[in-house]
Amino acid sequence: QPQAVESGGGVAQSGGSLKLSCAVSGITMDHYVIGWFRRAPGSDREGISCETALSPHVYYAETVKARFTASRDRASNTWFLQMDNLQPEDTGTYYCAAGFPLGLNSDGAFYCQVTSFFSAWGQGTQVTVSS
Repeated sequence: QPQAVESGGGVAQSGGSLKLSCAVSGITMDHYVIGWFRRAPGSDREGISCETALSPHVYYAETVKARFTASRDRASNTWFLQMDNLQPEDTGTYYCAAGFPLGLNSDGAFYCQVTSFFSAWGQGTQVTVSS
């Protein structure tokens, strides 16, 4: 059973950067689906980036596209979310999630919407962006 442990987050000024890490056990970089989600105060959870081992394409929500970048380190089985040009509206609790894809479905947007394929969720980390 996969397990995910997050680190990173914190406080940044508008225009600043933060980097989140997600160390995952129980899956490998040959077979996975990884997602990054956030929940802003008073809002629903939002899937902001999702990817699978089946495709090099990473899905990004429009709200973070061109500012956030997902990456991974095979040696440590860790996934990262680099967040640049942060804005106050990026404030919230951020979660990583790990699981296995549905067959050959490599569509990151699908997994960011249908979250039932994620069997492990990180504990959440707070990101606060001041103006």
